[in-house]
Amino acid sequence: MDACANTTATRANPDRMSPGDPGFGRMRLALFAAGLATFALLFSTQALLPAISADLHVQPDQASWTVSAATLALALAVLPLSALSERFGRRAMMTGSLAVAVAVGLAVPFAPDLGWLIALRAVQGAAIAGIPASAMAYLSEEVRPSSLISAIGLFVAGNSFGGMTGRLLTGWVADGWGWRVSLATVGVLSLVCAIAFRLLLPKARHFTPAAVSPRALARTVGGHLSDPLLRRLYAIGALFMTVFGGVYTVIGYRLVAEPFNLSQSLVGSIFLIYLVGTASSAAAGKLVGRLGRRGALYVAVTTTTAGLLLSLGDSLAAVLLGLVLITAGFFAGHAVASSSVSRAAKTGRAQASALYQTAYYIGSSVGGTLGALAFHASGWTGTVVLGLVAVGGAAAITLYATRKALAERRAEIVARSARQPERTSSNETTQGLRRLAAQA
Repeated sequence: MDACANTTATRANPDRMSPGDPGFGRMRLALFAAGLATFALLFSTQALLPAISADLHVQPDQASWTVSAATLALALAVLPLSALSERFGRRAMMTGSLAVAVAVGLAVPFAPDLGWLIALRAVQGAAIAGIPASAMAYLSEEVRPSSLISAIGLFVAGNSFGGMTGRLLTGWVADGWGWRVSLATVGVLSLVCAIAFRLLLPKARHFTPAAVSPRALARTVGGHLSDPLLRRLYAIGALFMTVFGGVYTVIGYRLVAEPFNLSQSLVGSIFLIYLVGTASSAAAGKLVGRLGRRGALYVAVTTTTAGLLLSLGDSLAAVLLGLVLITAGFFAGHAVASSSVSRAAKTGRAQASALYQTAYYIGSSVGGTLGALAFHASGWTGTVVLGLVAVGGAAAITLYATRKALAERRAEIVARSARQPERTSSNETTQGLRRLAAQA
Protein backbone atom coordinates (compact mmCIF):
# COMPACT_ATOMS: atom_id res chain seq x y z
CA MET A 1 0.00 0.00 0.00
CA ASP A 2 2.85 2.42 0.82
CA ALA A 3 4.48 1.62 -2.51
CA CYS A 4 1.22 2.44 -4.30
CA ALA A 5 0.94 5.70 -2.40
CA ASN A 6 4.50 6.64 -3.28
CA THR A 7 3.91 5.79 -6.94
CA THR A 8 0.80 7.96 -6.97
CA ALA A 9 2.69 10.84 -5.32
CA THR A 10 5.50 10.49 -7.86
CA ARG A 11 3.08 10.65 -10.78
CA ALA A 12 1.27 13.61 -9.25
CA ASN A 13 4.57 15.46 -8.70
CA PRO A 14 6.83 14.24 -11.53
CA ASP A 15 9.28 17.16 -11.41
CA ARG A 16 9.59 17.54 -7.64
CA MET A 17 12.75 16.35 -5.96
CA SER A 18 13.19 13.03 -4.18
CA PRO A 19 16.17 10.86 -3.14
CA GLY A 20 18.20 9.87 -6.19
CA ASP A 21 17.47 13.07 -8.09
CA PRO A 22 20.57 15.19 -8.87
CA GLY A 23 19.30 18.20 -6.92
CA PHE A 24 18.00 16.41 -3.83
CA GLY A 25 21.35 15.81 -2.15
CA ARG A 26 22.50 19.36 -2.95
CA MET A 27 19.29 20.78 -1.53
CA ARG A 28 19.65 18.85 1.74
CA LEU A 29 23.28 19.91 2.17
CA ALA A 30 22.36 23.54 1.39
CA LEU A 31 19.65 23.64 4.04
CA PHE A 32 21.89 21.85 6.55
CA ALA A 33 24.47 24.62 5.98
CA ALA A 34 21.80 27.30 6.39
CA GLY A 35 20.54 25.72 9.61
CA LEU A 36 24.07 25.42 10.99
CA ALA A 37 24.88 29.08 10.23
CA THR A 38 21.54 30.32 11.54
CA PHE A 39 21.76 28.82 15.00
CA ALA A 40 25.51 29.22 15.38
CA LEU A 41 24.95 32.96 14.91
CA LEU A 42 21.74 33.23 16.94
CA PHE A 43 23.20 31.86 20.19
CA SER A 44 26.85 32.76 19.62
CA THR A 45 27.12 34.99 22.72
CA GLN A 46 25.38 32.65 25.16
CA ALA A 47 28.45 30.67 26.22
CA LEU A 48 30.49 33.91 26.35
CA LEU A 49 28.33 35.87 28.80
CA PRO A 50 30.76 35.61 31.77
CA ALA A 51 33.62 36.80 29.56
CA ILE A 52 31.52 39.66 28.13
CA SER A 53 30.47 40.70 31.65
CA ALA A 54 34.08 40.75 32.85
CA ASP A 55 35.46 42.61 29.84
CA LEU A 56 32.70 45.23 29.55
CA HIS A 57 32.15 45.49 33.32
CA VAL A 58 28.40 44.73 33.19
CA GLN A 59 26.06 42.61 35.29
CA PRO A 60 24.68 39.22 34.09
CA ASP A 61 21.20 40.67 33.45
CA GLN A 62 22.75 43.36 31.21
CA ALA A 63 24.97 40.93 29.30
CA SER A 64 22.03 38.55 28.83
CA TRP A 65 20.48 41.07 26.44
CA THR A 66 23.08 40.07 23.85
CA VAL A 67 21.09 36.83 23.60
CA SER A 68 17.60 38.11 24.40
CA ALA A 69 17.75 40.97 21.88
CA ALA A 70 18.47 38.52 19.06
CA THR A 71 15.75 36.04 20.00
CA LEU A 72 13.17 38.79 20.66
CA ALA A 73 13.88 40.42 17.29
CA LEU A 74 13.54 37.02 15.62
CA ALA A 75 10.20 36.47 17.37
CA LEU A 76 8.85 39.81 16.14
CA ALA A 77 10.16 39.43 12.57
CA VAL A 78 9.30 35.82 11.76
CA LEU A 79 5.63 36.42 10.90
CA PRO A 80 6.10 39.45 8.57
CA LEU A 81 9.08 37.82 6.84
CA SER A 82 7.08 34.62 6.30
CA ALA A 83 4.47 36.79 4.54
CA LEU A 84 7.11 38.57 2.42
CA SER A 85 8.49 35.22 1.26
CA GLU A 86 5.12 34.66 -0.44
CA ARG A 87 5.86 37.68 -2.62
CA PHE A 88 9.61 37.52 -3.24
CA GLY A 89 10.28 33.78 -3.06
CA ARG A 90 11.66 31.38 -0.48
CA ARG A 91 15.13 31.11 -2.01
CA ALA A 92 15.53 34.86 -2.31
CA MET A 93 14.33 35.43 1.26
CA MET A 94 16.68 32.81 2.71
CA THR A 95 19.64 34.14 0.70
CA GLY A 96 19.02 37.75 1.69
CA SER A 97 18.40 36.91 5.34
CA LEU A 98 21.53 34.79 5.62
CA ALA A 99 23.65 37.43 3.87
CA VAL A 100 22.53 40.18 6.28
CA ALA A 101 22.93 37.92 9.34
CA VAL A 102 26.48 36.94 8.32
CA ALA A 103 27.46 40.53 7.50
CA VAL A 104 26.28 41.66 10.93
CA GLY A 105 28.02 38.65 12.48
CA LEU A 106 31.34 39.81 11.02
CA ALA A 107 30.74 43.29 12.47
CA VAL A 108 29.67 42.14 15.96
CA PRO A 109 33.23 41.48 17.26
CA PHE A 110 34.06 45.17 16.70
CA ALA A 111 31.18 46.53 18.82
CA PRO A 112 32.74 49.22 21.03
CA ASP A 113 30.40 48.78 23.98
CA LEU A 114 27.41 46.79 25.25
CA GLY A 115 24.83 49.09 23.64
CA TRP A 116 26.28 48.59 20.17
CA LEU A 117 26.64 44.86 20.78
CA ILE A 118 22.97 44.53 21.75
CA ALA A 119 21.82 46.65 18.79
CA LEU A 120 23.82 44.59 16.29
CA ARG A 121 22.51 41.36 17.82
CA ALA A 122 18.93 42.61 17.45
CA VAL A 123 19.49 43.34 13.74
CA GLN A 124 21.05 39.91 13.37
CA GLY A 125 18.08 38.18 15.03
CA ALA A 126 15.60 40.00 12.78
CA ALA A 127 17.57 38.93 9.70
CA ILE A 128 17.76 35.31 10.86
CA ALA A 129 13.94 35.22 11.11
CA GLY A 130 13.69 34.99 7.32
CA ILE A 131 15.35 31.56 7.23
CA PRO A 132 13.01 29.33 9.29
CA ALA A 133 10.10 31.35 7.89
CA SER A 134 10.98 30.25 4.34
CA ALA A 135 12.82 26.92 4.61
CA MET A 136 9.78 24.78 5.44
CA ALA A 137 7.73 26.40 2.68
CA TYR A 138 10.54 25.83 0.15
CA LEU A 139 10.73 22.15 1.07
CA SER A 140 6.96 21.62 0.89
CA GLU A 141 6.90 23.18 -2.60
CA GLU A 142 10.00 21.56 -4.11
CA VAL A 143 10.14 18.07 -2.55
CA ARG A 144 7.79 15.14 -3.12
CA PRO A 145 5.55 14.47 -0.11
CA SER A 146 7.02 10.98 0.37
CA SER A 147 10.51 12.48 0.82
CA LEU A 148 9.57 15.57 2.83
CA ILE A 149 10.26 14.19 6.30
CA SER A 150 13.85 13.21 5.51
CA ALA A 151 14.51 16.61 3.93
CA ILE A 152 13.11 18.49 6.92
CA GLY A 153 15.04 16.21 9.27
CA LEU A 154 18.42 17.31 7.94
CA PHE A 155 17.46 20.99 8.16
CA VAL A 156 16.42 20.53 11.80
CA ALA A 157 19.65 18.58 12.42
CA GLY A 158 21.56 21.57 11.04
CA ASN A 159 19.71 23.83 13.49
CA SER A 160 20.59 21.62 16.45
CA PHE A 161 24.19 21.07 15.33
CA GLY A 162 24.66 24.78 14.64
CA GLY A 163 23.33 25.77 18.05
CA MET A 164 25.69 23.35 19.74
CA THR A 165 28.68 24.11 17.50
CA GLY A 166 28.39 27.87 17.95
CA ARG A 167 28.42 27.56 21.73
CA LEU A 168 31.26 25.00 21.78
CA LEU A 169 33.42 26.93 19.32
CA THR A 170 33.06 30.25 21.11
CA GLY A 171 33.85 28.67 24.48
CA TRP A 172 37.00 26.96 23.22
CA VAL A 173 38.35 29.94 21.26
CA ALA A 174 37.59 32.42 24.05
CA ASP A 175 39.98 30.64 26.42
CA GLY A 176 42.95 31.48 24.24
CA TRP A 177 42.00 34.61 22.31
CA GLY A 178 39.01 36.24 24.02
CA TRP A 179 35.31 36.61 23.26
CA ARG A 180 35.73 38.98 20.30
CA VAL A 181 37.88 36.51 18.38
CA SER A 182 35.36 33.81 19.27
CA LEU A 183 32.53 35.77 17.66
CA ALA A 184 34.69 36.50 14.63
CA THR A 185 35.34 32.76 14.25
CA VAL A 186 31.60 32.05 14.25
CA GLY A 187 31.14 34.81 11.68
CA VAL A 188 33.72 33.26 9.33
CA LEU A 189 32.21 29.78 9.78
CA SER A 190 28.77 31.20 8.95
CA LEU A 191 30.16 32.98 5.88
CA VAL A 192 31.47 29.65 4.56
CA CYS A 193 28.07 28.07 5.23
CA ALA A 194 26.25 30.94 3.48
CA ILE A 195 28.42 30.58 0.37
CA ALA A 196 27.84 26.82 0.34
CA PHE A 197 24.09 27.38 0.74
CA ARG A 198 23.91 29.73 -2.22
CA LEU A 199 26.00 27.50 -4.48
CA LEU A 200 24.19 24.29 -3.59
CA LEU A 201 20.51 25.23 -3.28
CA PRO A 202 18.61 24.46 -6.52
CA LYS A 203 16.41 27.17 -8.00
CA ALA A 204 12.75 27.00 -7.02
CA ARG A 205 10.60 25.50 -9.74
CA HIS A 206 7.22 25.50 -8.05
CA PHE A 207 7.05 28.88 -6.35
CA THR A 208 4.24 31.16 -7.51
CA PRO A 209 4.44 34.75 -6.28
CA ALA A 210 1.40 35.93 -4.38
CA ALA A 211 0.35 39.40 -3.33
CA VAL A 212 0.92 40.17 0.32
CA SER A 213 -2.41 41.11 1.87
CA PRO A 214 -2.05 42.52 5.40
CA ARG A 215 -5.81 42.21 5.89
CA ALA A 216 -5.87 38.52 4.95
CA LEU A 217 -2.80 37.88 7.13
CA ALA A 218 -4.46 39.63 10.05
CA ARG A 219 -7.59 37.49 9.60
CA THR A 220 -5.55 34.30 9.58
CA VAL A 221 -3.51 35.31 12.61
CA GLY A 222 -6.64 36.44 14.45
CA GLY A 223 -8.28 33.10 13.74
CA HIS A 224 -5.32 31.19 15.16
CA LEU A 225 -5.10 33.37 18.25
CA SER A 226 -8.82 32.87 18.92
CA ASP A 227 -8.41 29.08 18.87
CA PRO A 228 -8.14 27.88 22.51
CA LEU A 229 -6.11 24.79 21.60
CA LEU A 230 -3.53 26.75 19.61
CA ARG A 231 -3.28 29.35 22.37
CA ARG A 232 -2.50 26.58 24.87
CA LEU A 233 0.18 25.11 22.58
CA TYR A 234 1.78 28.52 22.07
CA ALA A 235 1.82 29.09 25.83
CA ILE A 236 3.35 25.67 26.51
CA GLY A 237 6.12 26.28 23.96
CA ALA A 238 6.85 29.71 25.45
CA LEU A 239 6.92 28.38 29.03
CA PHE A 240 9.24 25.47 28.24
CA MET A 241 11.56 27.88 26.41
CA THR A 242 11.47 30.25 29.39
CA VAL A 243 12.97 27.47 31.50
CA PHE A 244 15.54 26.53 28.88
CA GLY A 245 16.53 30.10 28.04
CA GLY A 246 16.94 31.02 31.69
CA VAL A 247 19.02 27.98 32.59
CA TYR A 248 21.43 28.12 29.65
CA THR A 249 21.84 31.90 29.79
CA VAL A 250 22.95 31.76 33.42
CA ILE A 251 24.68 28.40 33.78
CA GLY A 252 28.03 29.78 32.59
CA TYR A 253 28.11 32.31 35.43
CA ARG A 254 27.52 29.56 37.96
CA LEU A 255 30.16 27.21 36.60
CA VAL A 256 33.00 29.74 36.34
CA ALA A 257 32.45 30.73 40.01
CA GLU A 258 32.94 28.86 43.28
CA PRO A 259 32.79 25.95 43.97
CA PHE A 260 33.32 24.82 40.34
CA ASN A 261 35.82 27.33 38.86
CA LEU A 262 35.58 25.90 35.35
CA SER A 263 37.45 27.49 32.45
CA GLN A 264 35.60 29.18 29.57
CA SER A 265 36.39 26.22 27.28
CA LEU A 266 34.90 23.73 29.75
CA VAL A 267 31.81 25.91 30.15
CA GLY A 268 31.43 25.88 26.36
CA SER A 269 31.76 22.08 26.37
CA ILE A 270 28.68 21.89 28.62
CA PHE A 271 26.61 22.49 25.49
CA LEU A 272 27.45 18.98 24.29
CA ILE A 273 24.46 18.11 26.47
CA TYR A 274 22.37 19.36 23.53
CA LEU A 275 22.93 15.94 21.99
CA VAL A 276 20.59 14.61 24.69
CA GLY A 277 17.94 16.96 23.31
CA THR A 278 18.37 15.55 19.82
CA ALA A 279 17.71 12.06 21.19
CA SER A 280 14.73 13.12 23.33
CA SER A 281 13.15 14.96 20.37
CA ALA A 282 13.36 11.77 18.31
CA ALA A 283 11.94 9.72 21.20
CA ALA A 284 9.01 12.11 21.68
CA GLY A 285 7.12 10.47 18.81
CA LYS A 286 7.27 7.04 20.46
CA LEU A 287 6.29 8.59 23.78
CA VAL A 288 3.21 10.17 22.20
CA GLY A 289 2.32 6.80 20.67
CA ARG A 290 2.33 5.17 24.11
CA LEU A 291 0.94 7.92 26.36
CA GLY A 292 -0.78 10.37 24.05
CA ARG A 293 0.22 14.01 23.60
CA ARG A 294 -0.84 15.14 27.05
CA GLY A 295 0.81 12.11 28.66
CA ALA A 296 4.06 12.94 26.87
CA LEU A 297 3.82 16.53 28.11
CA TYR A 298 3.42 15.29 31.70
CA VAL A 299 6.62 13.26 31.28
CA ALA A 300 8.41 16.33 29.87
CA VAL A 301 7.20 18.49 32.77
CA THR A 302 8.25 15.89 35.36
CA THR A 303 11.69 15.40 33.78
CA THR A 304 12.35 19.15 33.57
CA THR A 305 11.23 19.69 37.18
CA ALA A 306 13.48 16.90 38.44
CA GLY A 307 16.41 18.42 36.55
CA LEU A 308 15.83 21.88 38.03
CA LEU A 309 15.72 20.52 41.57
CA LEU A 310 18.76 18.31 41.05
CA SER A 311 20.79 21.23 39.67
CA LEU A 312 20.58 22.95 43.09
CA GLY A 313 23.25 20.55 44.38
CA ASP A 314 26.81 21.78 44.90
CA SER A 315 28.50 18.85 43.15
CA LEU A 316 29.37 19.14 39.46
CA ALA A 317 27.89 15.69 38.82
CA ALA A 318 24.51 16.79 40.22
CA VAL A 319 24.51 19.97 38.14
CA LEU A 320 25.40 18.11 34.94
CA LEU A 321 22.78 15.44 35.53
CA GLY A 322 20.26 18.19 36.25
CA LEU A 323 21.15 19.86 32.93
CA VAL A 324 20.74 16.53 31.13
CA LEU A 325 17.22 16.13 32.55
CA ILE A 326 16.26 19.76 31.88
CA THR A 327 17.48 19.44 28.28
CA ALA A 328 15.71 16.12 27.69
CA GLY A 329 12.46 17.42 29.19
CA PHE A 330 12.57 20.68 27.26
CA PHE A 331 13.22 19.12 23.86
CA ALA A 332 10.53 16.48 24.42
CA GLY A 333 7.98 19.13 25.42
CA HIS A 334 8.94 21.37 22.52
CA ALA A 335 8.70 18.49 20.03
CA VAL A 336 5.20 17.55 21.24
CA ALA A 337 3.88 21.13 21.32
CA SER A 338 5.36 22.22 17.98
CA SER A 339 4.19 19.09 16.12
CA SER A 340 0.70 19.55 17.60
CA VAL A 341 0.38 23.03 16.10
CA SER A 342 0.31 21.83 12.47
CA ARG A 343 -2.09 19.07 13.47
CA ALA A 344 -4.44 21.50 15.23
CA ALA A 345 -4.42 24.23 12.57
CA LYS A 346 -7.02 23.53 9.89
CA THR A 347 -5.98 26.44 7.64
CA GLY A 348 -3.00 28.76 7.44
CA ARG A 349 -0.56 26.21 8.81
CA ALA A 350 2.47 28.33 7.87
CA GLN A 351 1.14 31.24 9.91
CA ALA A 352 0.21 28.89 12.77
CA SER A 353 3.80 27.60 12.85
CA ALA A 354 5.16 31.15 12.61
CA LEU A 355 3.06 32.15 15.63
CA TYR A 356 4.46 29.19 17.55
CA GLN A 357 7.99 30.33 16.69
CA THR A 358 7.07 33.84 17.85
CA ALA A 359 5.86 32.53 21.21
CA TYR A 360 8.85 30.19 21.46
CA TYR A 361 11.45 32.92 20.98
CA ILE A 362 9.59 35.38 23.19
CA GLY A 363 9.87 32.67 25.85
CA SER A 364 13.61 32.48 25.17
CA SER A 365 13.99 36.25 25.54
CA VAL A 366 11.90 36.39 28.72
CA GLY A 367 13.70 33.39 30.20
CA GLY A 368 17.15 34.76 29.42
CA THR A 369 16.43 38.20 30.84
CA LEU A 370 14.44 37.16 33.92
CA GLY A 371 16.77 34.23 34.57
CA ALA A 372 19.75 36.59 34.65
CA LEU A 373 17.88 39.07 36.89
CA ALA A 374 16.93 36.26 39.27
CA PHE A 375 20.53 35.03 39.30
CA HIS A 376 21.84 38.53 40.04
CA ALA A 377 19.32 38.89 42.91
CA SER A 378 19.30 35.40 44.45
CA GLY A 379 21.93 33.29 42.74
CA TRP A 380 21.22 29.97 41.04
CA THR A 381 18.30 29.33 43.40
CA GLY A 382 16.50 32.35 41.94
CA THR A 383 16.93 31.03 38.40
CA VAL A 384 15.64 27.61 39.46
CA VAL A 385 12.57 29.18 41.13
CA LEU A 386 11.80 31.03 37.89
CA GLY A 387 12.12 27.74 35.99
CA LEU A 388 9.82 25.93 38.41
CA VAL A 389 7.17 28.65 38.05
CA ALA A 390 7.34 28.39 34.24
CA VAL A 391 7.22 24.59 34.13
CA GLY A 392 4.39 24.69 36.67
CA GLY A 393 2.48 26.90 34.25
CA ALA A 394 2.99 24.34 31.48
CA ALA A 395 1.77 21.60 33.83
CA ALA A 396 -1.33 23.63 34.77
CA ILE A 397 -2.22 24.20 31.10
CA THR A 398 -1.80 20.49 30.35
CA LEU A 399 -3.91 19.51 33.37
CA TYR A 400 -6.65 21.93 32.28
CA ALA A 401 -6.61 20.41 28.79
CA THR A 402 -6.83 16.91 30.30
CA ARG A 403 -9.82 17.82 32.48
CA LYS A 404 -11.53 19.51 29.55
CA ALA A 405 -11.02 16.49 27.28
CA LEU A 406 -12.31 14.09 29.95
CA ALA A 407 -15.38 16.26 30.56
CA GLU A 408 -16.14 16.29 26.83
CA ARG A 409 -15.77 12.51 26.60
CA ARG A 410 -17.92 12.04 29.71
CA ALA A 411 -20.65 14.18 28.18
CA GLU A 412 -20.36 12.17 24.95
CA ILE A 413 -20.80 8.86 26.78
CA VAL A 414 -23.84 10.12 28.68
CA ALA A 415 -25.36 11.59 25.51
CA ARG A 416 -24.80 8.35 23.60
CA SER A 417 -26.46 6.31 26.32
CA ALA A 418 -29.40 8.74 26.31
CA ARG A 419 -29.79 8.49 22.53
CA GLN A 420 -29.50 4.68 22.43
CA PRO A 421 -30.78 3.35 25.77
CA GLU A 422 -31.60 -0.04 24.33
CA ARG A 423 -27.99 -0.53 23.10
CA THR A 424 -26.17 0.90 26.10
CA SER A 425 -26.73 -0.68 29.45
CA SER A 426 -26.45 1.23 32.71
CA ASN A 427 -23.49 -0.95 33.66
CA GLU A 428 -21.63 -0.09 30.42
CA THR A 429 -22.20 3.61 30.99
CA THR A 430 -20.96 3.35 34.58
CA GLN A 431 -17.85 1.43 33.47
CA GLY A 432 -17.10 4.04 30.82
CA LEU A 433 -17.37 6.86 33.35
CA ARG A 434 -15.15 4.98 35.79
CA ARG A 435 -12.48 4.53 33.10
CA LEU A 436 -12.58 8.26 32.43
CA ALA A 437 -12.27 9.02 36.14
CA ALA A 438 -9.24 6.76 36.35
CA GLN A 439 -7.59 8.69 33.47
CA ALA A 440 -8.07 12.08 35.13
